[in-house]
Amino acid sequence: MNDILSNVVLGLSVALSWQGLLYCAFGVVMGMIVGVLPGLGALAAISILFPVTYHIEPGFALIMIAGIYYGTSYGGKITAILMNVPGETDAAVICLDGYPMARQGRAGVALLLTTLAAFGGAAIGIVITIIFSPAISKVALAFGSPEYFALMTLGLFATTAMSDSAASKSLGMAAFGIVLGLVGVDVDSGADRFTFGLLTLKDGISLVVVAMGVFGVAELIMSYNSKMLPVNSVTMRSMLPTRDDLRRIVSPILRGTGVGAFFGALPGTGATVSTFIAYGLERGVAKDKSRFGKGAVEGLTAPEAAANSASITSFIPTLMLGVPGSASMALILSLLIVHGIAPGPRLILDHPQVVWGLIMSFWVGNLILVILNIPLIGVWVRLLRIPTSYMYPMIMMFISIGTYSIRLNVVDVGLVVLSGLFGIWARRAGFPLGPLLLGYVLGPLLEEHFRRTLVLSGGDPAAFISSKLAMVVYAIILFLSVWKIRARMRNRKLVALS
Repeated sequence: MNDILSNVVLGLSVALSWQGLLYCAFGVVMGMIVGVLPGLGALAAISILFPVTYHIEPGFALIMIAGIYYGTSYGGKITAILMNVPGETDAAVICLDGYPMARQGRAGVALLLTTLAAFGGAAIGIVITIIFSPAISKVALAFGSPEYFALMTLGLFATTAMSDSAASKSLGMAAFGIVLGLVGVDVDSGADRFTFGLLTLKDGISLVVVAMGVFGVAELIMSYNSKMLPVNSVTMRSMLPTRDDLRRIVSPILRGTGVGAFFGALPGTGATVSTFIAYGLERGVAKDKSRFGKGAVEGLTAPEAAANSASITSFIPTLMLGVPGSASMALILSLLIVHGIAPGPRLILDHPQVVWGLIMSFWVGNLILVILNIPLIGVWVRLLRIPTSYMYPMIMMFISIGTYSIRLNVVDVGLVVLSGLFGIWARRAGFPLGPLLLGYVLGPLLEEHFRRTLVLSGGDPAAFISSKLAMVVYAIILFLSVWKIRARMRNRKLVALS
């Protein structure tokens, strides 16, 4: 305990210095601004400001880049709630219940609840990071490819819990998402997959393209001639949630934080995966599943808490193990290397001021986000008063610019439009869109760990069940399957009796 207290004091001395506060505030503000713009996520913001870090001390440079990283995570939720356009990939799940709340005239409440969930998830994630960093690193190292394969399988099983549609439609959309995720050059064999001879598809299809297409573009086209969303008078009272809202969000925030902390600490997973798992979990434990997709506060706050918790704990494998879980984390890792700091188990021993200064700056950054965003909620909500004939073309312009800026490829802009048309068809045909994105995210990871398990075991399929951790996960899948079948049979009996 004394060691933890001394480390906290050391971290606060760095985070609360004028340089630490300045760089943290700058990073958070830049991240939030960039996050609001569709397509321009953390990777773009970090890439633009990366050269600036060459002239800053490594500890403060890391604080600034980290502020950008979780600042964009919040900024991406604003357009997801107000316009159904996810500014960041982990904001796609927020569209499912956040946008319906905006359509009900509760956009201010949705944004305030998102802010509370973000701070709650981040705060608990910081405590977990402070207390359990060494233990989490050891647990993360215990996860091999068989365990990851089992977790990804559990994640895909959650697709059936993400919507009211038939399980066949959910699994079908998940399968299509997996196919989209596999487009491009196979890393192992070098063969083209689903590219149809097009050079532009060799690098695959960006998740931002799919997410903004099926949610953003589809919504713009379908609702262009509709009336503007209802906007209440923007007062502090109109933004306050009801007692029922506050009662409903406590447990989802805690569960979402746990999911995010777990998946964030695992190399290669992170915030996007955790948001889908958290949403599926909330819908699975809910007594009234019909509320989800129609403005359920649980479906809004649990993924947001998971995303922010994962954003914090994802620094653990990056710093302690030297294994980045995303392209943004790879840039953060390269920042350390540029400054001559070797990531790995000895980082916390050799450079404690860097690690603990970063961890304590999370508190500062998330407090700044709360202080900034609560007064700005009224400003964001007023965007809904802009006539759709003006606002929707502007949104489409930002979507196109953001999509093009990711890979400087004009074909991606066309793919966004195609994704939007597919999203319109899927909605009208009753196919859920959440499982599509989950399949896209988990499919490549599932394939990677499936292949790696077989390679390491010499082709022995028993390797998938040779681990106790993997067996526990498969037992959970079996239990959930039996429970879901029994629940469905019970509902059919009730319908027959009525």
